[in-house]
Amino acid sequence: MNVEATLDRTLRRSAGATVRLVSALRTAVPAMLGLAPLAALLVLIVPALPWLPEAVKPLRALADAERRRAGALLGREIPAPYRPGGTGLRQGLALVRSPVFWRDAAWMAAHGLTGLTAAAVAVAVWPAIPFTLSLPLWWWAAPEGSQSAFITLDSWPKALTMPFLQGALDLFILVWLVPRLARWQARLAEVLLRPTRRTSLAERVEELAETRAGALEAHGAELRRIERDLHDGTQAQLVAAALRLGLADRRFDTDPAAARALFLDAREGVEEALAQLRTVIRGIYPPILSDRGLAGALTALAAGQPIPIEISVDAGRAPAAVEAAAYFVVAEALTNIAKHSGAGHGSVTVRREGPLLRITVRDDGKGGADDGRGSGLAGIRRRVAALDGSTRIDSPAGAGTVLEVDLPCGS
Repeated sequence: MNVEATLDRTLRRSAGATVRLVSALRTAVPAMLGLAPLAALLVLIVPALPWLPEAVKPLRALADAERRRAGALLGREIPAPYRPGGTGLRQGLALVRSPVFWRDAAWMAAHGLTGLTAAAVAVAVWPAIPFTLSLPLWWWAAPEGSQSAFITLDSWPKALTMPFLQGALDLFILVWLVPRLARWQARLAEVLLRPTRRTSLAERVEELAETRAGALEAHGAELRRIERDLHDGTQAQLVAAALRLGLADRRFDTDPAAARALFLDAREGVEEALAQLRTVIRGIYPPILSDRGLAGALTALAAGQPIPIEISVDAGRAPAAVEAAAYFVVAEALTNIAKHSGAGHGSVTVRREGPLLRITVRDDGKGGADDGRGSGLAGIRRRVAALDGSTRIDSPAGAGTVLEVDLPCGS
């Protein structure tokens, strides 16, 4: 039973590899047919520079198709290293200087030259095995000069030995070489078509520059808001209270009743200023996070919503900046649900997954959320990006909205 299971597993693996090598013809054949135009383009690359960005689009589409196919075989995504660009001479010069273009060209040449051969070998070896092993039964009827294992079959000793040697070679190719050909083909695509370390670093630097610029912009806007709230609210209330106390002091000897009324007005003004100051403080870092933790703070947020919100938090304590960001993300998301979604129910899930704090906010509303329409989602993205986190939104029309946020919080 073990031998049969092993044989079955081996044949299934070889069959799967054969299918993958044949499926590679969808990119190998166009790559092979495109070798001549590619060679002409490289020969005439100087006069073709202005049109080069348009000319490489078919090559990039073919490479993208191979990335998807090879990624499915390897079990991991092969990201595209391309950057958005325009047309013209400057972009053409940038392409020529880019290693991505030359790596794509190298993959096209290698894949075009080897893909058809690998698929032909994988397909041909299957019927070759029973055909070769059956030769001892009818070799005498074969045309004169027929060969097996590159040896002419002209006697019974040769007919009873050579076909089995060739059959063993074919079986070796089928069992050992064909699966490796499929794997090597996918690895070739990954090595040549994935972003280089230099490209990845450049993209990372660009991404960090964008997120830091957004963080600085958000930070500046937050400082202006705090300054405005303090200047127009708290400071105005304290100035008014000081004026009332000054008037009360002047009237204290001549009109005690009026002085007392002014004193009471001043006290109310101070109390209002304290209330506004507490509101400003909550906008910086909600005290409830320190008092009750993230679970208690989110439960309090949910209690104030007009629809039922289910809260599930299993994250322990995280750094203060991360908890504050999580709190404000959920607060903004619940505000969006109440104002825009038309939902009847929502849920908030917070989980610690390795070095990440994952926040998932769902609702059963009308969907169609778009962070480009001023719904607050753009602000969530900026706040999360400032901590080097990520935001994903799935909001098909009529099917509710799922907001998923990952915040790095250490291991």
